[in-house]
Amino acid sequence: MASDERRIGAFCGSNLEEKLCKSVALWFDPDMENGLENHSDYAAALEAELVVARAERAVALAELAVAKAKEADDQATILRQKVHIEKLQRQLRGQKSERTARLIAQMELMLEDAEAAATEDELAAEMAIAAAAPIAVAGFTRKRPVKKPFPDHLPRERVVVPGPVACSCCGSDRLRKLGEDVTETMESIPRSWKVIQTVREKFTCRDCEKISQAPAPFHVIPRGWAGPSLLAMILYDKFGQHIPLNRQVERFALEGVSISLSTAADAIGSCCHALDPILRRIEAHTFAAERIHGDDTTVPVLAAGKTDTARIWTYVHDDAPFGGTAPPSAMFYYSRDRSGDHPQAHLAGYCGILQADAYGGYTKLYLPDRSPGPIYEAACWAHARRPFFIMADLEANARRKAQGKPAAVISPIAIEMVRRIDALFEIERQINGQTADERKATRQQHSKPLIANMERWVREQRAKLSRDNDLAKAFDYMLNRWVSFTRFLDDGRICLSNNAAERSLRGIALGRKAWLFAGSDRGGQRAAAMYSLIVTAKMNHVDPQAWLADVLARIADHPANRIDELLPWAWKAEKAAPIAAAA
Repeated sequence: MASDERRIGAFCGSNLEEKLCKSVALWFDPDMENGLENHSDYAAALEAELVVARAERAVALAELAVAKAKEADDQATILRQKVHIEKLQRQLRGQKSERTARLIAQMELMLEDAEAAATEDELAAEMAIAAAAPIAVAGFTRKRPVKKPFPDHLPRERVVVPGPVACSCCGSDRLRKLGEDVTETMESIPRSWKVIQTVREKFTCRDCEKISQAPAPFHVIPRGWAGPSLLAMILYDKFGQHIPLNRQVERFALEGVSISLSTAADAIGSCCHALDPILRRIEAHTFAAERIHGDDTTVPVLAAGKTDTARIWTYVHDDAPFGGTAPPSAMFYYSRDRSGDHPQAHLAGYCGILQADAYGGYTKLYLPDRSPGPIYEAACWAHARRPFFIMADLEANARRKAQGKPAAVISPIAIEMVRRIDALFEIERQINGQTADERKATRQQHSKPLIANMERWVREQRAKLSRDNDLAKAFDYMLNRWVSFTRFLDDGRICLSNNAAERSLRGIALGRKAWLFAGSDRGGQRAAAMYSLIVTAKMNHVDPQAWLADVLARIADHPANRIDELLPWAWKAEKAAPIAAAA
């Protein structure tokens, strides 16, 4: 019996548990205390105390769950406000550093997890409170953002819950409708498929027996097995959402529609051929700009037993920074390597201003006797700022220390250089969207003195540094191109950075992780063509899939001399005209 009591005592920690242990021991050994008369009293006391213990435990668990839910909600609220603040700062002050967009994306991912965790903890707290009944425990309900009204253009399906046929109080059936409460829930209908049968009736003449029939309608692809909406979906998913074709056909099969990979690939080739006139008009519009942005990025391409590193080049026409009215556009090209012959071929007929990095392949474009005219280099201050920012990144250094990694050397000179460059960007934010003349006047008044002072300071600091010093290399990068870096002072059309081109390449950088590599050079060329169409549509705030579907349906019957009507900005204006007239 003593051994049983010790085993029971080993599981008991609190005072209440000690009382339970003693009661159990007394039940096993009646001689331990003569005041207890029978075993049934012991069992009843034990059962009562066990009920109390369970109730107290349920209350404690409920309170713990509520506290956990509150903590999770607080964390989600803090993250939500941080994301909101970062976005507001980006809108008001522009891009603060090269990492701003990536930082916001990371914070949004953290917010997504925090919101989901807060909701899970809230539901867990509700279950714990229910388990603690009948003891009342203060509950917790999250304060969620006010729900925006659902779009008016969505169709409404009215589902009426049958009302009562008799009064719940007196049982009378003399009821009269007083009103109704409507709860709206958004629902998504799974993608539906259908087969459209185009019937062309034949007629024969009773006089001459000639057979007459309406001409066959145009189909984008041979034999017309796919409609324009399906083709636009395949194109946009592959080149806009970066879903490889093999994954798309797998999804089609799961939905009960079997389409072979070769058939879908054949459709893409037909669409690219049909859309080529649109591509040529976007190309002409892009290089008609007075100033363009240029950049390139790597693209893995399949080779014999390996993958090669090919290139996608982009040229962006965007006059919005200096108040231009021309629609924005982007033109992409593919090449197997990064030879300077490629940009020279792309810009063979262009003359104007090129904003780009210091890639050596552009050098021949800047020759003064170039035909058909000169191209003036406008250097990117964001590129020049990066090496200084790396040597002045206090936050990154603090993270390295926290991770136990050796701290990088923080340069006071680099910190000062970043401060001076940021002062120029602050002026640019204030004049963004103004006319070229207004921008030039502001720069002459405010930016030019800063540039003159910066040049003197840079040359003084450079003279103190050895040739192999990282700061010296960063200074030389700027001093060797000082005319290109300061050209913006005398021309309001020039931007301070080449971020417009880098933004156009962002989708390709994200897509590389999905499609891994291009299958061939022809595949890379088709991808560049579709990127030109899709990115241009996005720049004009046009839904690429809807635009492609409409263009594919109309392009065969559209007059060649009016092809500009199908360009994204013209298509957007055409769709908006009936809405404006109705209003």
